[in-house]
Amino acid sequence: MKPKRAERKPWEMFFIGLIYSALALFLVSFVFSGDTTLSKYSGILLVMFTVIACLPFMYYIIKLEEGKDLEIDDQGRLVKEHWKALSALMWLFFGFIVGFSIGYILLPGQSANNFNAQIEVFCSINSPQNYESCLKDNGIITGNAANNTGMVLGIFANNVSVLIFVLAFSLALGAGAIFILVWNASVIAAAIGMFAKGGLTELPLGILRYMIHGLPEIAAYFIAALGGGIVSVAIIRKDMDSERKWNILQDAIVLVVIALLILLVSAVIEVYFTPTIMGFF
Repeated sequence: MKPKRAERKPWEMFFIGLIYSALALFLVSFVFSGDTTLSKYSGILLVMFTVIACLPFMYYIIKLEEGKDLEIDDQGRLVKEHWKALSALMWLFFGFIVGFSIGYILLPGQSANNFNAQIEVFCSINSPQNYESCLKDNGIITGNAANNTGMVLGIFANNVSVLIFVLAFSLALGAGAIFILVWNASVIAAAIGMFAKGGLTELPLGILRYMIHGLPEIAAYFIAALGGGIVSVAIIRKDMDSERKWNILQDAIVLVVIALLILLVSAVIEVYFTPTIMGFF
């Protein structure tokens, strides 16, 4: 899939995400599961194989966006152009989530192994006091915080820390931020799989549960990844030595600020709106 086509038809990236996640699940479940050592790290291998498949596309779409910084002066138009890339990446991410979730549900005997790291992370976040029990049951346990304002700030602070990692990875490695993003997709998919105990029929509700606030949250991470990646590619191509370097830096800063604002909105949605909407089901 070429980046320009992905920007024209972003929905096609959903199927690319499905293919990449299915291939990664196949490799982990049927190729490396027999290895007593590597099978202990199946959750990480799942992410690694998906990342390897994504790296060429991520690099070239970031390169395409960096090229727009050299051609377009109007910041509003530039952000609008970046939206095309963001749409393609969001469809790719959604493909990962659906693919991983289906794999979790259809391979119940291997889910605990394929998503071992993801389940551990989920339980450590959602059930720190009953960590061992959560690991054993693969259940979802939620606690009640003292006040919603504290929850918003706590969630926002946690998301900002993830955004910093995404920004650092994209600055240092260009397309490297895709590792953090695929990791998040696999954790969300594991959570959806644990929620959908009734099988594929409960998959849409499980996706809704986590995507109400998850979509803007992940969009923020992708926006930050684009900002950092644009600077990284500009350095590689030596465009930071040209007179357009200030346009590139300004564009990256604007994208990071937009990402922070979206993260704040996402935290508010997660605390105030997600529980209310899910209460109707």
